[in-house]
Amino acid sequence: MPELYKYSIKEIENLKDFFLVTYVVIDDLYQEVAPEYIKFRKNAEYSILSDSEIITISIVGELLSIDSEKAWFNFCKKNLADLFPRFCDRTRFNRTRRNLHSIIDEIRKKLSSKLGYTKDPHRIIDSIPIPVCKFGRAVFHKAFRGIATYGKCPSKKETYLGFKAHMLCTLDGYITDFVLTDASKDDRSAVWDLVSSYNSLTIIGDKGYIGEKLALELKQEKEIDLISMKRNKSKTQFPKSFRQLIFKARRRVETSFSQLTEQLNVNKVKAKSLWGLITRLRTKILGHNICYFINKCLNKDISLANIKELIFG
Repeated sequence: MPELYKYSIKEIENLKDFFLVTYVVIDDLYQEVAPEYIKFRKNAEYSILSDSEIITISIVGELLSIDSEKAWFNFCKKNLADLFPRFCDRTRFNRTRRNLHSIIDEIRKKLSSKLGYTKDPHRIIDSIPIPVCKFGRAVFHKAFRGIATYGKCPSKKETYLGFKAHMLCTLDGYITDFVLTDASKDDRSAVWDLVSSYNSLTIIGDKGYIGEKLALELKQEKEIDLISMKRNKSKTQFPKSFRQLIFKARRRVETSFSQLTEQLNVNKVKAKSLWGLITRLRTKILGHNICYFINKCLNKDISLANIKELIFG
């Protein structure tokens, strides 16, 4: 069990150190969450790479901002023979990775529980666009046809074809929950899915979550307080000191979203199927969470969110 006391991590000096630490944590969690029919499936004993190794390799590739699965696979095969003496073929690697998407998500949930984040009574809610392509090329785009829809990206003030990832984060930026919807969905429509396993939370959202009916239902059914930012023209505003606290908390989450887009390339969709997209999204978020866990093991509580330093020094 990956409680913090079990791990004695003094320093991560290079990429191979990070590989080893990540593998140990992933394999411990895998042994806990993977059902017997997955662990001991037909011909599993003949697998060249274990499930934990495939998940680890995938996570590190995402954290290194490598979009091309082919390029990352070939790099590992050529340069990491001391860590992974034998590699399966790339088709089998990618197929096994996609088949493990539910296990990857269970590992993420178990890690959040071990870190105590699932018991944190405070969350920030927000969404991030996952564009398949820009508006001008949408008519020519074949992947995700009939699944992806048009949505607006407020920060870039543009229309895109794709999806949205809706997330719950703690006040220090750890992502505890997420759901994927098509891009046209209202942010409020994802709230119930995000809070399905929770009661008695205080959730802070931006203006996209304004809605008296939603707030009342959450309070009555799940003892959840949804606090959304007021519109500028609203006659009733929060006190200045409270607004400042909200802005400070939201800046922390914006940093996490920035890491997802700039380091983990969450808004660069290379997958050709919804199955592949979900697998990569789950892998990216697990990678983000693993870095928080490692920083905790390194006693970097003040700088938990400094995930880039673990990879790039």
